[in-house]
Amino acid sequence: MPKAYSLSHTAKINCLNFASIALFTAITLFDSYTNFVSFKTINIVKQNKISKMENTSQKVWFVTGASKGLGLVLVKHLLNNGQKVAATSRNIEELREAVGIVSDNFLPLAVQLTQEENVAVGIKAAVDYFGKIEVIVNNAGYGLVGAVEELSDEETRQNFEVNVFGSLNVIRQALPYLRAQKAGHIFNIASIGGFTGAFPGFGIYCATKFAMHGFSESLAAEVKDFGINVTIVSPGYFRTNFLSASSLSVPKNQIQDYQTVREVQSTHENDYDGNQNGDPEKAAEVLIKIAESQQPPLHLFLGADAYHLAEVKMEAVKQDLESVRALATATGFDN
Repeated sequence: MPKAYSLSHTAKINCLNFASIALFTAITLFDSYTNFVSFKTINIVKQNKISKMENTSQKVWFVTGASKGLGLVLVKHLLNNGQKVAATSRNIEELREAVGIVSDNFLPLAVQLTQEENVAVGIKAAVDYFGKIEVIVNNAGYGLVGAVEELSDEETRQNFEVNVFGSLNVIRQALPYLRAQKAGHIFNIASIGGFTGAFPGFGIYCATKFAMHGFSESLAAEVKDFGINVTIVSPGYFRTNFLSASSLSVPKNQIQDYQTVREVQSTHENDYDGNQNGDPEKAAEVLIKIAESQQPPLHLFLGADAYHLAEVKMEAVKQDLESVRALATATGFDN
C-alpha cells in the first residue's frame, strides 16, 4: 500500500471503535425490527383468530326456488349477513338479477328440480365451490287453486312433481354429504295448508303440503342419529308473490257449479294478494335463528294466522276424538 494511504495506530483504534459502535447500532436496530415484526405477526395471528371466531356462525346454505318469494328474501338476508349461499332457480339470469348481489359467497345455479340427475349436479357444484353444504331449504313450489274434480290428472301430478318430488330429489342428493359430515339441517317449506286442509279449492295444493309434513316427520326420525335436524315450516299468509298470477295456477277447465271455489279463488287473487299481514323479512330472520338453535323444532308455524289455524285444527281433532272415543276404541278382539 503506498505510504500516503497508510493508517496511524490511533487512526486504526478510532476506526475499530467506530466499527464497534456501528455494529452495536446495527444489532440494536435489528433487534428492534425483529421485535416489531414479531409483534406485528402476533397481532395479525390474533386478528385472524378473532376473525375466525367471529365467523363461526357462518354456514353454507342451499336454497331452492330463490328467484322470488320467501326464497329470494331469505337469500338476500343471508348474503347481507355474511352467510354462504348456493341458490337455485330454473333461470339463472333471472336469479342473478333478482338477488342483485355479486359476491364470492353467492353461487347461483340453474337447476331443474324435477330432474334428479340435474339436482345431483347442482348439489355437487355447491359442495365443490364451498367445500360443504350445511343447511338445505326446500322452498321451491307453487300454488294451485281449483276443486279436486275440476283439476286434471296432468295438473295434479305436476303440482306434486314440483312441490313434493322436487324436494325429495334435493333431500336424496344432499343427504350423503350431510351424513358424511355428521351434521346438517333440512328446512322443508310446507304451509299451514299442510296441517289443516279446510280451504275450498286448495285440496291438491294442501295434499302436496300434507305429503311434505308426512315424509318430513319420518325423515327426522331417520336422520337423527347422524346429527341432522329437520324442520317443517308451515307459514300462514306472507306478503310475497305467491298469490300473483305468475305463481298461482288455476284449472284449465273450470266447472261453474263450484261457486264457493270460485269465490275463494277470487278472494285470494284480488283481496289477499298484496295485503297479507306476514312480513317475509321477519320470516327469514326466524329461519336463520332456528338454524342457529341447538335444539330446533320439528314443527315451525310462522305467523299469528298459522298459529290460530293450527290451534283450531288441533281443537277440532280433540273434539272428534272424544265424541266417538267409546265406539272407536272398542275395536279389539274380545279375549
